[in-house]
Parts: sequence; C-alpha cells; structure tokens
Amino acid sequence: MAHDIAFLEKLLDAPGPSGFEVRPARVWREEAATFATDVRVDVNGNSFATVNPGGSPKVMLAGHIDEIGLQVTFIDEDGYLFVDEIGGWDPQVLVGQRVIILGKEGDVTGVVGKKAIHLMTQEDRAKASKTKNLWLDVGAKSREEAASLGLRVGDAAVLAQKMVRLAGDRIASRAVDNRIGAYVILEALRLLADDPPPAAVTAVATSQEEIGYSGGGARTSAYTLEPQVAIVVDVTFSTDVPDVEKKELGEHELGGGPVISRGSASHGEVFEMLVRVADDEKISYTIQASPRSTRTDADAIYLTRAGVPTALVSVPNRYMHSPSEIVSVEDLKSTSRLIAAFIRRLDASTDFTPR
Repeated sequence: MAHDIAFLEKLLDAPGPSGFEVRPARVWREEAATFATDVRVDVNGNSFATVNPGGSPKVMLAGHIDEIGLQVTFIDEDGYLFVDEIGGWDPQVLVGQRVIILGKEGDVTGVVGKKAIHLMTQEDRAKASKTKNLWLDVGAKSREEAASLGLRVGDAAVLAQKMVRLAGDRIASRAVDNRIGAYVILEALRLLADDPPPAAVTAVATSQEEIGYSGGGARTSAYTLEPQVAIVVDVTFSTDVPDVEKKELGEHELGGGPVISRGSASHGEVFEMLVRVADDEKISYTIQASPRSTRTDADAIYLTRAGVPTALVSVPNRYMHSPSEIVSVEDLKSTSRLIAAFIRRLDASTDFTPR
C-alpha cells in the first residue's frame, strides 16, 4: 500500500464538513506545494495547484475536499447540543456515534444521544431515528459550561472515525466521499510535474459540493480558470455488495478501476478519448450511465461561461455517506494514472467540438 498512503490518511482524518473545509484544504495545499506551482486558496475555500501554467490547453481537475457532517442549531440549558445535517445523512448511522465538534477553542469530543431502548414504547422502537430527535452530549452540565468549552451555535461536527486499513489494499474512512477525489487529482498532477505536458493543468480541491445546490465552489473555480477541458473525480456506488440493483446502477466493484460516466454533464468527445486512453494504457474501467445529472461538481462546471467539455471519472465506493466508506487504494492509483495519461495526449490543437 504505497502511493503515499501517509498523505492520504492525513487528508482523510482532517475534519472538514461543507463550509468548514479549512483543515483538510490546508493539508492538501501543503502537499501540493512540494511539487506544484501557484498553490493558493480563494475566498470560497477552493484550493488550486498548477503544473505548467503557461501551457495550452488549460485543463481543470476537480475533486471536492468537503465531507458530510453536522451543525449545532441549539444548546439547551442543560448543556445538550441539538444539530442539523450538513449534507445527506441516513440518521440511523448517527445513533451511538462519537463526534468531534470544531469549537472556537479547539476540538471538543461528544457522543450522539438518544433515548434508551428500554424507555421506548413498542411503537417508538419500530420507528427510524430522525436527526432532529438526537442530540450531542459533551458531558457539560449547563449551557454555560458548554460555552466555557468554546462551543457555540453554528459549530460544525464530524464523526470521530479515523481511516483504517482493511484486508488487501482496502481502506475505510468517514471522508472517502470525496476527500479521495481531491487526493486523486493531486496525485495525477504529481505524475505530470517532473515532465510537464503541453497543457496547463490546475487541480482544484473544491468546497461545498455536498451542499452545492447552485454549484458550490466548483462553479466559481471554473469561472475563474476558464478551462478548455475539465475532469471531475468523485465516488460512485460499488455494486459488489448484497441487495444492490445492478440493472439501475451498473456493475462496478472495488478493484475494478475507474468508472467513466457517460451522458448529461459528461461530454461525449471527452468520454471517448478517456476510453481510448484507458484501453491503450491497459487500465481496467467500467462505464456508468448518467441520463439526467451526475450529482457531482461536473454539473456545475460543464455549463460555466460558454461551456466546458467535462468528464466525470469516479471511484467505486461501498457504504456511501456512512462512518465507514470503503475504497480500493489500487483504484485510486489507476484513476490518477488514467487522468495523467489523458492529459499527456492534449495539445494546443485539441478540439472537443462535436462534428
């Protein structure tokens, strides 16, 4: 499990839900500065790193740096913290979890509280938990004691789940979606850094994708960069687990390589070139249909300004939006290799206009 697993682990473990991405973004930029140029951050929290800034065409690589989380909405007089969701949660996975709250004076540990099963009616036991009926308990006895810990309304929280190594090359983390996208694009940039291609390549660790109903940081990043082509890296559902309908989602498995999206925001000409490159480089891949939208940063990028030829390349992920999402490190490596090989085939004459 080479491929700079230490950097990957540090990136995954840094808490940074949507709107609060400062810490993982800082980890990403520190690593980027070891080999890239023009490493910077904008007012929206998007981080940029470039190789060969004077080249042509201009390529944008996007992977969002945020993760789902919770946000404190109220602290009652007994010191209990009530929360709402940042991004899409199945509240059942929150029950009994420990959390890290990003307080003003530093991180505060808490647990997710819920009425004990012994105290529930039979009717209540049969109901699914709802986030509004859960609370965070930091051990405080009062609202004043919670405040003395540096806790305020609006504080963000993540589940206290660090990256773990599983059998083979598989890892689990609460932040796979989509910290690994930010990781993959930076590794692709690293592959290009020693022998830069004709293209100018900028990797962007985008902000607020999980709550980016109007495009999040990807929209403003693409507007600023004005790329001639863009590749978005995200995760997709791995269908190698029980009770998943392959007829709806396709057949994608851990270790099966990148998943190349086709349709909607994914430009047809860019898709075909990616497939040719994967075949030539002998990189295993699968294809995923996106008949309406991709529900990723690609949806924000491809209609920016006069339009951007955009591709979505995804990594198979088990147990999405849970405390223990699982991916294959080999899939991360092959996705980075595919992107780097694709970029090396671009030059100033490349034109993705459909004919």
